[in-house]
Amino acid sequence: MKKFFQEIKADIKFKSAGPGQKLTESAGEKAPKEKPSQPPVRQPRQGPTNEAQMAAAAALARLEQKQPRARGPTSQDSIRNQVRKELRAEATVSGNPEAPGSNTAPEPKEEGSAHLAVPGVYFTCPLTGAILRKDQRDARIREAILMHFSTDPVAASIMKIHTFNKDRDRVKLGVDTIAKYLDNIHLHPEEEKYRKIKVQNKVFQERIHCLEGTHEFFEAIGFQKVLLPIPDQEGPEEFYVLSEAALAQPQSLERHKEQLLSAEPVRATLARQRRVFRPSPLASQFDLPADFFNLTAEEIKREQRLRSEAVERLSVLRTKAMREREEQREMRKYTYTLLRVRLPDGCLLQGTFYARERVAVLYGFVRETLQNDWLPFELLASGGQKLSEDENLAFNECGLVPSALLTFSWDAAVLEDIRAAGTQPDTSILKPELLSAIERL
Repeated sequence: MKKFFQEIKADIKFKSAGPGQKLTESAGEKAPKEKPSQPPVRQPRQGPTNEAQMAAAAALARLEQKQPRARGPTSQDSIRNQVRKELRAEATVSGNPEAPGSNTAPEPKEEGSAHLAVPGVYFTCPLTGAILRKDQRDARIREAILMHFSTDPVAASIMKIHTFNKDRDRVKLGVDTIAKYLDNIHLHPEEEKYRKIKVQNKVFQERIHCLEGTHEFFEAIGFQKVLLPIPDQEGPEEFYVLSEAALAQPQSLERHKEQLLSAEPVRATLARQRRVFRPSPLASQFDLPADFFNLTAEEIKREQRLRSEAVERLSVLRTKAMREREEQREMRKYTYTLLRVRLPDGCLLQGTFYARERVAVLYGFVRETLQNDWLPFELLASGGQKLSEDENLAFNECGLVPSALLTFSWDAAVLEDIRAAGTQPDTSILKPELLSAIERL
């Protein structure tokens, strides 16, 4: 053991003595020490061009869409992180700190972004004619109804009753009860008891007081809220009492009653956003905004229920009819659809519709744009399937959701007359004002 350690010590001393020499060399001639080579000066890397950065960002976006999210880090995550680091470093060298993949929030894009087939779903306020976004329609309609009180309080209160209260059954019950009160006054104008309505009455509280807008309606048609004494009771109670001026005009009360019974909720109408595009090979490509796919709470619950039912159906055999019903039900989950019609000259007519609207609505939409709107025509879906104007089918029942491209075709007799007149069947058929506003897809 002692000898082993001595050999180790000798070996260490031998190595620490420095580099060896040849025996032929003199002791004073020592080999010159080599100068350590200086590392080459690293030229700063030129930053990527804008096209390279855009291509890298697009590649990252495609990669993130294709790869499902994992709970832990994956090899793809490591690759993406490495790419982001390199892009940041290259952007720093080129003097552009906002590299793709950085945490800097991008500027919001304009709503009418060029890559979208339509900027969103928009509505028209029936009271003001203003164009409203989907997320602001209810608030703006409420504002318009409240502003209407200054000009027509009776009509405004009726709109408030039918629009602000969402439970249609409660609204119908309350409206029918108010109509009964007014009928009693009209049929028995001499009876004083019918001209007074006790506010604390159980029926009034359960059916009328709970509805928004009913108090404004009573005041608008001539009722006044007063405190009246009650026999065998210490304190007075609140009543709605019809004024003498309103009682002297029974026709007005009858008219207000009919107006209340026949009214409907004020709803914003869907803006068609009609546009005409030049012929394009991109006619069948639809890049839709999120508005076409947003689900309400009720729709989410329905989707969950349908998925639960689908799991149960996997264990049973299904007939062709059952499969077709399921396909139709799948189509009904869309609320809106974007439709394009290819005209004989290749131009594209585009509009936004409810998925539950009927095919006849599309025929009317197209007919409004034609120079000769009285000529019969046909609309063909993909595969040449004819969509009949008289057939009572919705777009979601025809598979035309959430978007579809249809083809305009003249009726056979009309086409024969066009050719007999010596004109071309593929000439423009749109109104001149639409052709002057034609766009590029």
